[in-house]
Amino acid sequence: MKAIVLLVSLLFCVSSALGEAKTVRILTIGNSFSRNATNHLDDLALAGGQTLIHTPLVIVGSSFQVHSDKAKTEGKARLYTNGRDLIANLTAEKWDYVTIQQASIKSHDFATYQPYAGILRDYITGHAPQAKLLIHQTWAYRKDDPRFTKPSDKAGEPKTQEEMYRGLTAAYDKIAAELGGKVIPVGDALFMADTDATWGYQTDTSFDPKTAKQPALPNQKHSLHVGWRWAKSKDGKKVSLGMDGHHANTAGEYLGACVWYEVLFGESAKGISFIPKGLDVEFARFLQETAHQAVQARIK
Repeated sequence: MKAIVLLVSLLFCVSSALGEAKTVRILTIGNSFSRNATNHLDDLALAGGQTLIHTPLVIVGSSFQVHSDKAKTEGKARLYTNGRDLIANLTAEKWDYVTIQQASIKSHDFATYQPYAGILRDYITGHAPQAKLLIHQTWAYRKDDPRFTKPSDKAGEPKTQEEMYRGLTAAYDKIAAELGGKVIPVGDALFMADTDATWGYQTDTSFDPKTAKQPALPNQKHSLHVGWRWAKSKDGKKVSLGMDGHHANTAGEYLGACVWYEVLFGESAKGISFIPKGLDVEFARFLQETAHQAVQARIK
């Protein structure tokens, strides 16, 4: 009997030291950026001893408007790929959180946020009143993305990575205040990492994409974005060099997931055991620390 009591006490102490395990139910209303940022979230939750129940509603390239308009359409166009419309998804579980986000290309322009974000908030409060609203702050493009190397003359368009980051941050903060939601600061974390003196990505100025021959690529060490890559055409007949400075690569996805983990579970990602295959361990620890700093900065 004494042994059983001792074992129970020991388990309680271990549980207290590690933090209480949680079950979090989350519905994400987003696009490829929400898919990027949650790609490693299941593995982080498992490594942290947590339980995650997650339904993603992904429409590639979609904005607040696309999702709010979809909720008002009729027939099959109203349904997401899981066969349910927005209302049916909102009522499918007792969600703890529902997330929304803007399309990255429009993220700096607050004029594109409303009334659509407000319409989505009203659907959420009307059909999942117990759920807390989270606003997923998407991220700025890589500093050598064509948006910045060949900037648009259009008024209000960001000319640099920092301009895009400052603009989207102001817009997300404003919409969060208007809707009463909390920001998931993934954009903060990626900008912090991208501009870090030691770990930040530096453009390889010696690489000329116009003269590059397969499989040559620039030095993209510490990039958080997909960047330059050789890829086959849709018909598989041609391989060409392309730049994706928008989407996150493995490192960027891991950083984003660490931010989500901290916000959802209230636990630090620092020291967590899961690291994606192929990701440098030291770099991964830096990304964990950066995620923690970004979340903590929003709390203070």
